[in-house]
Amino acid sequence: MKFGVVTFPGSNCDQDMIDALRYDLNQEVINLWHKEKDLSMFSTQDCILIPGGFSYGDHLRCGAIAKFSPIMQSVVEFANKGGRVIGVCNGFQILCEAGLLPGVLLRNQNQQFICKNVFLKSENTTTSLTKDVTGRPLMIPIAHGEGRYYADDATVEELFKNNQVIFRYCDEFGNIIEQANPNGALRNIAGISNKGKNVFGMMPHPERAASSILGNTDGQLIFQSLINNN
Repeated sequence: MKFGVVTFPGSNCDQDMIDALRYDLNQEVINLWHKEKDLSMFSTQDCILIPGGFSYGDHLRCGAIAKFSPIMQSVVEFANKGGRVIGVCNGFQILCEAGLLPGVLLRNQNQQFICKNVFLKSENTTTSLTKDVTGRPLMIPIAHGEGRYYADDATVEELFKNNQVIFRYCDEFGNIIEQANPNGALRNIAGISNKGKNVFGMMPHPERAASSILGNTDGQLIFQSLINNN
């Protein structure tokens, strides 16, 4: 399994992602510049990652300009063929703007940038990203100002009905409660997938919790689940 990590002007978590995959998980990683279009070196068994940061300075709104980068047309085509795509933080915002995932990410409820460890858990056994981590709380950092997931009621109901909610904010014991929701996201949603279960978006940063040097390897478990269930 190969991973491609896209760098946009303003990306600042691309190297974190590359290091986590290459050195902590011993995976083959190819760095992709946003002006590239050729993804022919990747099969549908591989994965393209859209990292966090401030693509194009978050002008207009987060991800709104990045969706027009040349590589995103290729990423959309790759996803439509069944290839795996993961967007983390700003990457999640970009995937929503590009129409690969439903909903939007709004300003945090407290109108402030939040950077801290949070807990999240999955109850979803239907996706490769979550299959091996269901039922247990994971401590994963967040760092965002616009991470409050929002969609209309019908869309949210459909997400739950189709098992497209992949992560929800919880407390350290795994309780999904309002007090554990850092940004006001609807129903504590921290991550979702598309209907095909091959495109994933999440606000927390698993690549920042993938090294024993950092004192936290919970993020490794998420990537390892994807690799194990390829």
